[in-house]
Amino acid sequence: MIAHRYLDLEGVRVFYREAGPVNAPVLLLPHGYPCSSFQYRRLMPALEDGWRIVAPDFPGFGLSDTPPPGEFGYDFDGYAAFLDRFVKRLGLDRFALYLHDYGSQIGLRLAILDPARIRGLIIQNGDIYEDALGPKYETIRNYWADPSPKNRSVLEESVSEDGFRHEFVGEIPEEQVERIPPELWKLHWPLMNTPLRRDVAVRLMEGLKQNLRWFPRYQAYLREHQPPTLIVWGPHDGYMPEPAARAYLRDLPEAELHLLGGGHWLLETHFEEACPLIREFLSGLDARGSGFVTKPPV
Repeated sequence: MIAHRYLDLEGVRVFYREAGPVNAPVLLLPHGYPCSSFQYRRLMPALEDGWRIVAPDFPGFGLSDTPPPGEFGYDFDGYAAFLDRFVKRLGLDRFALYLHDYGSQIGLRLAILDPARIRGLIIQNGDIYEDALGPKYETIRNYWADPSPKNRSVLEESVSEDGFRHEFVGEIPEEQVERIPPELWKLHWPLMNTPLRRDVAVRLMEGLKQNLRWFPRYQAYLREHQPPTLIVWGPHDGYMPEPAARAYLRDLPEAELHLLGGGHWLLETHFEEACPLIREFLSGLDARGSGFVTKPPV
């Protein structure tokens, strides 16, 4: 059963979902855009028999607070620092990490802060290879090249109910659209439809340009530490197509890769295929013990 909880984290009221025994191995679930911990509502009860699963809403998303910009850093560094404070507050000193969408950037920064905490990675449509970025990045690249009000307005228009809907169903085959529950945008958009939250969403898109500088650092972390890794991917993804998944094998040649069809929201369209792979991977981590390797310097 999923518990729905709040905690006060340095004056910020944070909502999070938790399931499973408190003394079980931990899986941490940072969410992506444009969503919240709600995106893991099916995965959490499917794993609670053997793992403790924790999924927070980031400040500015879902049911967590939206502190003023002067009190919280609404960028990838700020969110990584938040996630670090969150896991320390809950006493999560060792965990597997699910990396999806923005959560992949934030989660890998968390991993770099203290690699010994990471038992393993589950990577699902999260991009860290610039040469493998998909065609949907073109709109954001146009803004990076010319940050004019006209180009920024395109980003602003995407932060809308219709824009959210397109993120969920705009790329997948027609026969899969009916698998995506409209609640994902119908319920989440009213939570996001405030001036500050809309601005936070646009600023994160703007910040992706600076985030590209972190890509080599993410890759170096993977090469050095070789965390056990499962890659489950939906290739119908305009931001992160199939080459973005295969690129991880450059630095993680022992990673397990599964291309399941569907797109960015694989846990909505292909949950029945993805969940057994995730369970098997997590069980393997438990069997192997620490799940942490550091490669010697070359």
